[in-house]
Amino acid sequence: MNDDHVEHFRDLLMIWKHELMEEVDRTMHHMQDDAANYPDPNDRATQEEEFSLELRTRDRERKLIKKIDESLENLEAGDYGYCESCGIEIGVRRLEARPTATLCIDCKTLDEIREKQRG
Repeated sequence: MNDDHVEHFRDLLMIWKHELMEEVDRTMHHMQDDAANYPDPNDRATQEEEFSLELRTRDRERKLIKKIDESLENLEAGDYGYCESCGIEIGVRRLEARPTATLCIDCKTLDEIREKQRG
């Protein structure tokens, strides 16, 4: 991976992380501002379900932020873009589609097949 690719993926990962962090802040303010004690049980249930869905989404994004941080660390260490399983270079097109990818397409396909067989 050349220096232009490294810079491109660093920028891409940083922008993605920044957008996710803004969503976290927006959710926090939304939940604080919109928290109301509705007298109607249906309204309360709707609000609780909405908050629950938002929290689940934010939890998934929190895990994604962790993966982004790991990708940034790998980028700094010079390990970014190489498959953790077989060690070959992950294609740039795959990294464009999923910048946090840690497996090449072949290893990921095998991983998914094993997962289907187990579960």
